[in-house]
Amino acid sequence: MIFEMRTYLLKPGTGPAVEEAFGASYPARAKLSRIAGFWRTEVGTLNQIIHIWPYENIAQRESIRAEAVKTGVWPPPNVADNFLEMETKILYAAPFSKHFEPAEHGGLYEFRTYTYSAGAIPKVIEAWAPRIEARTAISPLVFAGYTEIGPLNQWVHIWAYRSMADRETRRAQAMKPGLWPPPRHESVVLHKQTSTFAVPAKWSPLR
Repeated sequence: MIFEMRTYLLKPGTGPAVEEAFGASYPARAKLSRIAGFWRTEVGTLNQIIHIWPYENIAQRESIRAEAVKTGVWPPPNVADNFLEMETKILYAAPFSKHFEPAEHGGLYEFRTYTYSAGAIPKVIEAWAPRIEARTAISPLVFAGYTEIGPLNQWVHIWAYRSMADRETRRAQAMKPGLWPPPRHESVVLHKQTSTFAVPAKWSPLR
C-alpha cells in the first residue's frame, strides 16, 4: 500500500470552516476510498490541516482522484481560496508499522519527521524493528514509514497520546537506557528533525 499525506497551510482564522467543509463532503468521497485521518495543528506550524489517504498503489490513487473530481464529490467546494501552501508526500510503511486503522487513541497526535542522508532508511528500519514492540507497549504507534515521492529520505512516525502531560509521562518511561531511542548506525547521518502536534477532527476515523 501507499499512503498520501497532504498538508495544507491555511489563512489564519479559516481552520474551523475548512474542517467543517471537509467533514461535510467526506461521506460522498468515502464511497470512492477511505481517509485515514484528518487533523489540525496545535503546536509547530499553526493553521495547518493534515489528511492522509491510503491507496493500493499510484494507479489506484490517480483513478480515484480523477473520479472524485469528475463527479464533483471532492475537493470540498469553496475552500481553495483559504489555502496558502499545499504539500503532498507518498509514504511507504515500515514492515512493523500499522496502516492507519480507525481507532480512538485519546486526541493528541505527534507527527515526527526525520530527514536522513541518502540510503539511510533501510538502516533506520533495521534499528527500529527489534525495539518497536517494547516502545509501543508504552504508547501507540499509529504509523512509521518513509517518503517515496515528495521530499525524499524522510522518516515519518506518528504517535498518539491522551494529552501533552500523558506524552511527557510516556516518553519518560520510554527513554530508559537501552529501550529508546534506537541506536543509530555509524553510517547513518541525521540531518533534521521536526515535530508537530495535531488534534483530530470529530469526524476523523482516527481520533
